[in-house]
Amino acid sequence: MEVTDKHISYRIYLVAVVVFLMAIGVAVKLTNIQWVEGEYYRKLAKERSVKNFVIPANKGNIYSSDGSLLATSIPNYKVRFDAMAPKKEDFDKNLQPLCDSLSILLGKTSQFYKTEFLRARETKNRYYLVARNLSYTEYMKIKSFPLFNKGAYRGGIITEQKTVREHPIGLVAERTIGYERIRPNGTPDGKGIEWAFRDHLNGKDGKRLMQKMAKGQWKPIRDENEIEPQDGYDVISTIDVYIQDIAHHALLKQLEYYEADHGCVVVMETKTGEVKAISNLGRDKDGNYSETVNYAVAESHEPGSTFKLIDLIALFEDKLADTSSVFDSKGGEISYYNRRVRDSKKGGYGKISLGRGFELSSNTVLVQAVYDNYKHNPQKYVDHIKRMKLHEPLGLQIKGEGKPKIPQPGDKNWYGTTLSWMAYGYGVSMTPLQTLTLYNAVANDGEMVKPLFVREIKEWNKTIKKFDKEVINPKIASQETLDKIKAVLENVVKKGTGSKLYSKDFSMAGKTGTAQMGYADKANLYYASSFVGYFPADQPKYSCIVVVHKPSKSKGYYGADVSGPVFKRIAQKVFTDVPSTNEVKSLEKNIPIQDKNYDTYYANSSKELNTIPNVKGMSGMDAIALLENLKIKVKIIGIGKVKKQSIQPGEPLLKNSTIILELS
Repeated sequence: MEVTDKHISYRIYLVAVVVFLMAIGVAVKLTNIQWVEGEYYRKLAKERSVKNFVIPANKGNIYSSDGSLLATSIPNYKVRFDAMAPKKEDFDKNLQPLCDSLSILLGKTSQFYKTEFLRARETKNRYYLVARNLSYTEYMKIKSFPLFNKGAYRGGIITEQKTVREHPIGLVAERTIGYERIRPNGTPDGKGIEWAFRDHLNGKDGKRLMQKMAKGQWKPIRDENEIEPQDGYDVISTIDVYIQDIAHHALLKQLEYYEADHGCVVVMETKTGEVKAISNLGRDKDGNYSETVNYAVAESHEPGSTFKLIDLIALFEDKLADTSSVFDSKGGEISYYNRRVRDSKKGGYGKISLGRGFELSSNTVLVQAVYDNYKHNPQKYVDHIKRMKLHEPLGLQIKGEGKPKIPQPGDKNWYGTTLSWMAYGYGVSMTPLQTLTLYNAVANDGEMVKPLFVREIKEWNKTIKKFDKEVINPKIASQETLDKIKAVLENVVKKGTGSKLYSKDFSMAGKTGTAQMGYADKANLYYASSFVGYFPADQPKYSCIVVVHKPSKSKGYYGADVSGPVFKRIAQKVFTDVPSTNEVKSLEKNIPIQDKNYDTYYANSSKELNTIPNVKGMSGMDAIALLENLKIKVKIIGIGKVKKQSIQPGEPLLKNSTIILELS
């Protein structure tokens, strides 16, 4: 018995020792947690229950020069359904009216939604997608539907919101407006104005300290934010919606007819360099055209005959030739180092003056004039190009500008034929915008100005930064040279290669260009057709370039036929926007309307010049173009087609009045 008691005593002592040791361990651990690791655990608890939430800044808008909204940020909603959240009686009672309401709003049948919700309930789906890409109005309607109006916990509605960038009046200069995005690898990327001015547009995000509550909810700890968000600034572009619409449709029509691969058009204000319109359209695999590449800014290629303008500037400035200097076209073919230069007209033009050779775009005449006068000192010719800064990028406000290529004597790629090839636009490379800048300088009495895409950065009505005219070269040539060049450029349209474009109603000046591309491989040879110039010829207000790549050879490929009509159409329609209503009416009667979009609104404008037209049902872009052509200021609300106008159709038309259009 004593032995048994003794064993029991030992066990009790052993348990007591173990408990005592455990107590010591707990005490040590508590002490360690409290004093040694306390700071770490307090920090961890705070991180899990209190944290800073980002308050996104509102991104600034992009406006056209006349105040039309080109790009803005709007909320976009996605609605999901937690099928297990509602009680059975709530689910059964509200299922049918919910499905009926969704059917009316979203277009699918009520039975479709009923089947889907029942299946979601049966499979215990807590994240069923109901709808995506909802506007704020649509989201608010869905939120008020039966069952969903009970909220997240009783009604099962789950909402996800994100901000998307929208173009309220359509894809006006889409590639130039551009975008900002995050690549799959997490790095930022973008194009156009959105990307170049992102630091101004994006603003600065704020922060708010919040504490975690029950059921995963968070509430602010204090009334004030830790860091207040700073909204982004607005960007005022130079784009004119009216001219942009004209340029876009004129280019699109020509690309479709000639089944071309791609093309671009730029309209620039002569005095300021402000880009009033820019359209870049490329053909996809289905034959449709859209803005995917900013060809006008990025695509550097051989310009062809539009480069011949430099020949005249160099020759006239060095007084080596004049418009009256006579050259023999030699049957339309000459050779340099066994490589032939041909005229487009078989047999050539006989003996003609240099001025007439330029008007007819004679390759043999211009090449002889340059080669004969500069073959012993080609650097003198190239120096003229460098003085005009044509060997350097323009340094535009937006990124992605293509680099010009101008060969230099002494380079390893300078050959015996280089000078002669340069004389008619081969072996050199320029972007359409760089070529336009040269011609704009001629129109602007020799002052070469940098193209501008953005006029101003604003915070509401306060100007943050203004971009004024920037002069690249104050005078590219003497006034005597400029006067001679202006005369031959006007003659190109009157009696030269651009004579098909001539109109007695308004004056234009410019140069055609037809460049062979891919000539190294004859099987893949194609043409780039161009026309560049300005209007009116006597007092230039706008300069313009049109380039069309790879038009169908069976339909035509000469610059005067392919690109020239786009230039004329733009000049013609811009000319209708004159102060006098009577002038508008008389000019419009003489304009052959071919584009179906303009059929509608130009017919309307000529009939209803004294009253407000009915624009309900028209696209926002077309309605704006029509109304602004009538000298009415337009403000828009929403995107899509016009569903309401503040001034009713038939009311007297008062110039400079403002109309508000509500779009669907």
